[in-house]
Order: sequence, then structure tokens, then C-alpha cells
Amino acid sequence: MKEKLTDIACCARILGALFYYSPEAPEARAIVDALRVPGWEREWPCGFDSARVTGFYTLNSGDETLAQAWQRLFIGPHALPAPPWGSVWLDRESVLFGDSTLALQGWLRDNAIAFETPLNEPADHIGLLLLLAAWLAEHGKTRELDELLAWHLLPFAPRFLEVFCAQAQHPFYEALGELTRATLTHWRSGLLMPVSQKTLYR
Repeated sequence: MKEKLTDIACCARILGALFYYSPEAPEARAIVDALRVPGWEREWPCGFDSARVTGFYTLNSGDETLAQAWQRLFIGPHALPAPPWGSVWLDRESVLFGDSTLALQGWLRDNAIAFETPLNEPADHIGLLLLLAAWLAEHGKTRELDELLAWHLLPFAPRFLEVFCAQAQHPFYEALGELTRATLTHWRSGLLMPVSQKTLYR
């Protein structure tokens, strides 16, 4: 169990940082560099098609830098091709701070988890949820980790990642989407509770 939690903590921290932070930010820069060094895939705790993640070696695609791609995918100014917040997928009106976000905030309160999000960012950003999963795994909170995955992340993440991979239009982020899909599938197979079945609106 300890090894499993260590694996989840490591993977979730890497993936969460890449979804949440600009590749030029201190929290992500070293990870971007590490993924460009061949061999890391042998250390990843779950199997995946290595041919689908060769995009990690590509920082610039056409006229777009990696930082520009992150801006386009996660910030704007144009409509985001795959919005990273759970409520956009789970709420009938596809809004931020929807009912699923409120349910997550209630769950955090019920479990006395102080989860500060910068600049009033909705807590259900996929990057933040992965970073929260890493924190729970690092602190041995297995019940809370399973509930976070089954109730708040896995109900929307597969659909988000499906659209994200199809719309990323940059090899690095396509690779990130594929690696995250494989990792979440692996985590799901080890869950002791069923994943909540929720209606998706996108």
C-alpha cells in the first residue's frame, strides 16, 4: 500500500503541475526538462504506449511555443478547446462553480482539508485535483484519496482527456493527455469503491 501511495503521489504531482502551471513556471520547468530525457518511461508505475508520448520531446510546434500552447489551452483569450474544470462537464449549464464544484467544496470541508486555491480558482481544475490527490497520497489519507478519485475526478476526467487529446494541437500536450489517460485508467483499476456515475453535458 505504501508503494502504491508513493507511486500515486509522484505521478499526480507531475501531471497536476503540467496541467496547472505554465511550462515556464518554476513548478513545471524541471518536469518539462525531465520528460525530454529518454528513459523516464521505464520508471512510470503503469504501462502505456510509449509511441504516444514521444511528443514530450517537442517544445515548439510550428509557430507555437510550449508556453503559447499552454496559454491557448488553459487561459485564453479565446474559448478553451477543453476547459479543465469539472463543473464545465458535469453541470447542465456548463458553468464554473457549478453544483459539482460546490459538492467538492463541501467534501473538503467535511474532511477538514484546507485547500486554498489562488485567485479564486475553482477547486475542480484537473491540475488542482491531481495535486490534491498527490497531497492526500503523501499524507497516507487513503479513504479521502479514493473518494476524491471516485467522486470528483474520475467522473469527468476521461471525457475531458478525450477532448483534450483531440484538440490540443501540440505534441507535448497531446502526450500529456495520453499519459494522464493511461495513469487514471490504472488508478481506477485499483479503486476499492465504484466511480460515481454522473451525467456529462459536453
